Amino acid sequence: MLHASPSSFVILPALAKIVCEPSWKWQKREKPLQNYDLFYVWSGEGTVVRNGVPVQVGKGSCFLFRPGDHTSATHNPQKPLVLTYIHFDVDAEVMEIPQPYRVMEDTVEFEHLLARYVRLFLVSTFAAEEEGQLVLKQLMIHLLREDRVMPIERHVSNQLAEVIHEVANYVSQHPGASHRVEDLAARAGLSPRYFSIKFKELTGSSVQSYVIRARIERAQHLLLYAGMNVTEVADALGYRDIFFFSRQFKQHTGKSPSEIR
Repeated sequence: MLHASPSSFVILPALAKIVCEPSWKWQKREKPLQNYDLFYVWSGEGTVVRNGVPVQVGKGSCFLFRPGDHTSATHNPQKPLVLTYIHFDVDAEVMEIPQPYRVMEDTVEFEHLLARYVRLFLVSTFAAEEEGQLVLKQLMIHLLREDRVMPIERHVSNQLAEVIHEVANYVSQHPGASHRVEDLAARAGLSPRYFSIKFKELTGSSVQSYVIRARIERAQHLLLYAGMNVTEVADALGYRDIFFFSRQFKQHTGKSPSEIR
């Protein structure tokens, strides 16, 4: 679904965020699902069965049922399920489909998207379908990203991942600063060696490569949109040698700074 255009997402009328009634159950039907169903648990306890395999669910449990799946579910009446379900289809060839089940570790952004999608259709909202297609695409990207990120991050505490991402964000916001590994590690409260290892695990880049990329990306913006010349940009980003700046810029972009400007 990564390469499917938002306009290929077909919005179907079955969608809601609900608190399930004490007697609620999702009966298995003879016919399998005909479309996709995003099924997310906000709270409560229950059991969901997909193709004969039962799964105990709670907060953060997320299914992406697909055409052909047989499904059923029950819940604990004393702890009823609060869930969002979104039925949709894709009117295009689908190359990548998120995994059918996961427990979301970071729920805030995902829940915001779910809530936004449902709110669009609670009342008559201008351009609801167009925005709904965009939100569906975002939800699928979020799930695909989870599929790829979690195998890396599951060995790292959420707190550590948050600290590393905060430092990476700091570097991106201050590309012209002198970012020594020792200083960044101290900001994270880690030893330089451990910080460097975890930084590369979580960002995919070494600290030095990440700093250089942040500077070059900022340099491109300043050259294109700020009206600054090459010397001014190099100086603003902490380069004392304009020839070194130009060489590093070309290594990363394939063009010299003067060509960009």
